[in-house]
Order: sequence, then structure tokens, then C-alpha cells
Amino acid sequence: MILVGERINGGFKDIQRAIREKDKSIIQHWAKVQTDAGADYLDVNMGAASNKVEDFIWMIETVQEVVSTPISIDSNKPAFIKEALKVCKKPALINSTTADKEKLDQILPLAVEYGASVVGVCMDKKGAPQDVNRRVELGATIFGEAIEKGLSEDRIFLDPVTMPLKFLQEQAANVIEAIRQFTLLSSPPPHIIVGLSNISSKTQEVKLLNRIFLVMCICAGLDAAICDITDEELVNSAIAAEVILSKHIYSDSFIKAYKESKKK
Repeated sequence: MILVGERINGGFKDIQRAIREKDKSIIQHWAKVQTDAGADYLDVNMGAASNKVEDFIWMIETVQEVVSTPISIDSNKPAFIKEALKVCKKPALINSTTADKEKLDQILPLAVEYGASVVGVCMDKKGAPQDVNRRVELGATIFGEAIEKGLSEDRIFLDPVTMPLKFLQEQAANVIEAIRQFTLLSSPPPHIIVGLSNISSKTQEVKLLNRIFLVMCICAGLDAAICDITDEELVNSAIAAEVILSKHIYSDSFIKAYKESKKK
């Protein structure tokens, strides 16, 4: 399972304040905490805290001062992404592009040039898809364009667009079915990723819904998530699901064994 730490995001008040006050300590705290929890990437997102590329670069460099975990460049602005790729010390994950051709033509060559991976969000100018077929159609478009431009399957992440259960309950089942169909696009298939916290937005049982939805998605073929990596019960549930699906060798200490393997 590829786990992307979600916490360095200007949508959180402490990160928003850190950006505005140029307080490295808060950002570096979350960089270290998430890395220690086993994050494969650290998502860096300014949110609405700033619209200056130099602030985005400052965030990335602040993270890289204390950890070596690869960066997930969370921006939809090609100019910001290009500048961020220049300072990333390890191959980054570009989060993200849509299925719009002009966006693909801007983002995918950057991924090829800098050896990055890319998240393709299954939406276009018409907005987020409301059914399975549209999700799969957009995912196939992104996948085909990425392959054509030189990315291998293991550097392509498809995001079927997770919507809040509280407001769009029927969409959760559509996401799960789209994940199943994404696994049929190629052999091996691309990575499949969700922004997990979207499912539990504005709900009372945030952790429970995140945990159960993640396990259900893993059963359908999901292998990556942007999530609260510090939620140990969530991470352990993902590990257990993958063991049950024979993606890891069982032992009585399979959780410990998995986490130790991630440190190597």
C-alpha cells in the first residue's frame, strides 16, 4: 500500500498559520510525524493560504530539511508544479492532472522530464463524474495519454474521485466499482488512489468511515491513498486487508513485519 500523508495542507489552520508566519516548526513537526508513521510520500498543499509560488517552494524545502520522504506536489497549476519539481530531491508524485487534453499536455511532459509519477483525477471541464462509466472513460483517457507520452504503468495513479458520503451516498459504490474496472486497463494495472478523507467529510464517525471505506477499496484493487497516516488503526486495517488478499506473507506479527519492511 502506498500511503500519502495528507497533513501538510493549508486547509488546516496550523499549516495556514505556518505559511503566513513562515514558521518552519509546525510544517517540520508534521513532516517528521508522518514520516515516522510510514508515509511513502508527503503531500504538500498551500490551500488558500497563499497564491505565491515562492511560498510553495518554501514549504517543500522546509519539509526536505528534516526528512527524506518524497514529496507529493499538490497543485493544479503547471507553473507551480514545474518550479516544485526543480527543488524536489527525490522523484515526486504530481498531484494532479485532470483528463482535459490541455492539462495532460502540460503536466505529463513534466512528469517524464523529472522522473515523477502523476495522479490523474477522473474529471474534466464538465466536472466530477456521477457514474461508473464516466469515471472509467476519463481514467482510460488519462492512462492512454500518459502511456503515449512515456510514463510506465507504475508511475500512473488514477483517482476515481471520492465524494462525501453524507451528501452523495450512492457515489461510494460507484467509486468502488470504478476501481475494479481500472484494474482491467492493463497488466500490470496503473496504481489506483483515493483522497480518503473526502468520504467522511462533515460526518460524526470520521475514523470509522475512513477505515471501512479504505478496506473495501483495497478489496476492489486500490493500492494507494492520501490519508491520515497517523491513524494507526487505519493503517493497520490496510495492512490486514492486504495480508488477507495474499499481498504479503502472513506471520503472527504481520503488522510489525510490514512496518519494518517499509523502513528498508
